[in-house]
Amino acid sequence: MQEKKCPPAEAGCSPGRFAAGADPAKREQIMEGAKAVFMRLGFDAASMNDITREAGVSKGTIYVYFDSKDDLFAAMMEQERTRLAESMRDILDGSEEVEEGLYRFGVALTRKITTEGTISAMRTMISVAPRMPILSQRFFQDDSMNIRFFLERFLIRQVAKGALLVDDVSRAARHFIELSSGTFLKLRLFGHMTEPPPLEEIEKQVESAVRLFMAGYGRRDSRGG
Repeated sequence: MQEKKCPPAEAGCSPGRFAAGADPAKREQIMEGAKAVFMRLGFDAASMNDITREAGVSKGTIYVYFDSKDDLFAAMMEQERTRLAESMRDILDGSEEVEEGLYRFGVALTRKITTEGTISAMRTMISVAPRMPILSQRFFQDDSMNIRFFLERFLIRQVAKGALLVDDVSRAARHFIELSSGTFLKLRLFGHMTEPPPLEEIEKQVESAVRLFMAGYGRRDSRGG
């Protein structure tokens, strides 16, 4: 997003300063404060006063950037979604071999989505979904900032190279995400696993996921078919 600076002639604005609501550093400061509050208290218990204190800004400043607590929470979730998607994109764009790319993607994704911060955010999103359905729809919508989009793009490249045989890349991407991270995510989300899984357990799970995926979608000669 291009940084919007106010014109010199605008009232109450000096050259080189940001227009109201356009300072990215201030916006980030507010969102980091909100993230800490939402994680600590949950969405319903959190108030704008709590966020004001945590972020170190005035309530008036918050409302310059965000219309409401709902708006602030939605922006925070969108930011987390974008960060996750971009990190997965970088991993896959830097991988040439199919098994290497799947393994790196699976380990990184599973580590990220089983952290306390991500689990807390998911639980909060689930709790508000009945009255804020658009939020969950935005989080899982099929667009270029969905992690599955980048996995699908990677699979398409591998199909073109002859490394995979896939007739539905969207379904195949869903399969791999579930194989590599689904079990750990569910255990963490519902409190059965109170701590993030050890890295060695994640690596074993993802190695198994890659083998199963390649057995189903690998070239016939590599499957002995």
